[in-house]
Amino acid sequence: MSSRMSLKRGAFICALGAALVGGVATTIGFPASAAPPPKPTVSPEALATVERMGKTLLAEQFSFRAHTLRSYADLNGQPLHIVHNMNVIIRRPDKLMVDVSGDDGQTKLFYDGKTTVLYGPGAKKYATIPSPNTIQAMMETVMGKLGIDFPLADFLTNAPDKAFMKGVTAGRELNIVTIDGTPCTHLVFDQPGIQLELWVENTERAVPRRLIVTYHTLPDRPRFYAELSDWKFDIHPSDADFTFVPPEGVTQVPVKAAGPSARS
Repeated sequence: MSSRMSLKRGAFICALGAALVGGVATTIGFPASAAPPPKPTVSPEALATVERMGKTLLAEQFSFRAHTLRSYADLNGQPLHIVHNMNVIIRRPDKLMVDVSGDDGQTKLFYDGKTTVLYGPGAKKYATIPSPNTIQAMMETVMGKLGIDFPLADFLTNAPDKAFMKGVTAGRELNIVTIDGTPCTHLVFDQPGIQLELWVENTERAVPRRLIVTYHTLPDRPRFYAELSDWKFDIHPSDADFTFVPPEGVTQVPVKAAGPSARS
């Protein structure tokens, strides 16, 4: 995506519900500029795994579930955590439904190719946002307007592997582990101030199964965890699955652009 808003920062659902260090090393006997540090690299094995994942996620339609845990600080600086469970249905190029429930209630997103609707069942309110005709452009529009990020957005873009690797300066394969009985490749990537750990199924599907993001430059080094499961590529969602029909007693409210404080 056009910026690192793509998926590595912030709390998408919390904000939707509401909206709705460098040092210089010296070396004795040598000038500082004589030996520049080696250029960071991404191993061919790690890059190949992410590329296989990207091809899988370019499927025309699919669904998956995610269980996420995000750390954050309260007004007193006390580190706390918030949990969400997410169901995502996608039909490329212009249909998306996200249903999230968690510690802060439930929020649903419906995108039909023209309009994005944010609906809070508990609050009995919804808001609509005119949106471009692709999922990626829609996410950039909605995130930009509300000042929020969707930590899993890279997986839904027009080029999932390139979106995930944007800004990455180094990466390598660690080992093979088992998640729910399935072998998965454990990868680690670095970008300025952020470390990404990604687990990808070591199968023909090559879907992402786990993501951990660590923010090294933020106070208390907060983390975002996501476990992804129940991947289905044989679904056939209809237009109705991405269309919001207001239930009786639900009120439409205007969308207010969020300021910097909306970001996690």
